[in-house]
Amino acid sequence: MQKKYVPDTSALINSVVSKMIDEGKIKGTIIIPRFVISELENQANRGREIGFLGLEEIKRIKEHEKKGSVKVVITGRVPTMEEIQLAKSGRIDFLIREVAYENKAVLITSDMVQAKVAEALGMEVMFFEKKISKEPLFLKFFDEHTASVHLKEGTTPKAKKGLPGRMKLIELSDKIMEREELEEIINDILDITRIDDKSYVEINRYEAMVIQHREYRIAIARPPFSDALEVTIVRPVFKLSLEDYKLHDKLIERLREKAEGIIIAGPPGHGKTTFAQALAEFYLKQGKVVKTMEHPRDLQVPADITQYAPLQDNMENTADILLLVRPDYTIYDEVRKTKDFRLFADLRMAGVGMIGVVHASKAIEAVQRFMGRVELGLIPQIVDTVIFIKSGAIAKIYTLNLTVRTPTGMTESDLARPIVEVRDFETEQLEYEIYTYGEQTVVMEVAKVKKEEISAIEKLAEEAVMKEVKKLAKDAEVLIIPPNKAIVKVDESDIATVIGKKGKTVQKLEDKLGLRIEVEPKTPTLKKNVEFKVMEKGAYIVLVLDKELVGKNVDVYVNGEYLFSATVGKKGMVKVKKPSDHGKQLLRGLAREAVEVRV
Repeated sequence: MQKKYVPDTSALINSVVSKMIDEGKIKGTIIIPRFVISELENQANRGREIGFLGLEEIKRIKEHEKKGSVKVVITGRVPTMEEIQLAKSGRIDFLIREVAYENKAVLITSDMVQAKVAEALGMEVMFFEKKISKEPLFLKFFDEHTASVHLKEGTTPKAKKGLPGRMKLIELSDKIMEREELEEIINDILDITRIDDKSYVEINRYEAMVIQHREYRIAIARPPFSDALEVTIVRPVFKLSLEDYKLHDKLIERLREKAEGIIIAGPPGHGKTTFAQALAEFYLKQGKVVKTMEHPRDLQVPADITQYAPLQDNMENTADILLLVRPDYTIYDEVRKTKDFRLFADLRMAGVGMIGVVHASKAIEAVQRFMGRVELGLIPQIVDTVIFIKSGAIAKIYTLNLTVRTPTGMTESDLARPIVEVRDFETEQLEYEIYTYGEQTVVMEVAKVKKEEISAIEKLAEEAVMKEVKKLAKDAEVLIIPPNKAIVKVDESDIATVIGKKGKTVQKLEDKLGLRIEVEPKTPTLKKNVEFKVMEKGAYIVLVLDKELVGKNVDVYVNGEYLFSATVGKKGMVKVKKPSDHGKQLLRGLAREAVEVRV
């Protein structure tokens, strides 16, 4: 009588059944419970590698049936939702044992606990402990100078070797990588990950997996996500302490006493992570509580530093836990997406010392990446120090602070505004100014603010004024009078709209744009002169007109030249501030009796 065999999920995932059939160790009937197929389907639907491995094994077993090697029987019912939920507690394993017991079959498993329980019940068991190589198969591609290995189906194996910023891509062999060899390497990686306490699956999908095995970060890509099967393995080439960077005492003091919002920036592969690790150990030695936020967790830090991954695949949940843990400093590697920048800002504003790792080709770009994601005025509170790493060394250090003054290249005090100053740490030289101009944010390199740059600012101002005025009058012309004045010419019918009631509309434009705005008709007016009286009221010059003109628009001229337009108030008055540009010209005109009011 032929024997019957019931493989459980672990046996199928580890592909032991098809190998035993190939070796002639199994002949007879293979009974596959529907519980097993449903569990593998569930794992595959969730994008987990083990689900696909198990289903592929069932496919191989069915192919053996076509050859007449074995007979395959699918039996049992599908598990209930409750049984699926209880799978982790052993419910599915119990149901599989029941199928084997009822059919008087041999249970095939790679699960030690499953095997022991079945033996305790008097069942015949074939237990296959998965043999794990002493060291991963991929290590054969590494030597002491290798930073990363790149394996792809249909190409030769390659590796990057050298120091940060000076890497070279080298062909390791002229032999083309076959899919079977890559699958063997991947299976070996997965086997090691299951038993190694220092290995973690960071991203687990069939098309893309990211595994952190000790110091090695492994990325696996499959079609259709990639055009072919690919394995990329990256590791840090060397580890440095902060002392190895031979930092100036002034910088050491700042890191120890003042810096609490630090950005480590630089191009990929130039040593940002290495410096972040050194900084983490520096703060640990200072008696600080240090944590990390990583995805994946690939920083090589002492055991005293806890490394956190996204909790429930969400870094915001991790941040909630961090606030309860109350670290002195947190390494955020890497700050890349908008939600990362905002989360970095939230934690910093909550009082946590933050060190963020950011990809950037220039030091100033690290600051620019915060713009639009957090309020401009908050950036110096969030980031006080930018350390730019290139070719494994510190190439630039910036400090940030907020001040209120007139931007470089502008002279009028009316243009004063909040400015983020970016200074070179070593020389304290001002290198960049960041401020708003209308609705735009300007990053101005101070060393290049010359006449042509100021002309560019005037062009920017003209565009900003035109954009706002066109919301009120379609056909308008704008002329910028340096340094802080704009003449707006519109059709006579649009003057009242642009000025607004009691001049409120144009006043809002002036406040928003930081310019003094004069509104003029595009064509000379044919209005008639009207009588008026002049009086002073506090800080105002008051033109008193006939009350019949209340609500009407009037034009004021000095020496026959248009000065401004205004709407007559309820009491028949037009008020002009004495210190304003219009007020000063009006006073001079009144002294010479050269003022006209036309309506």
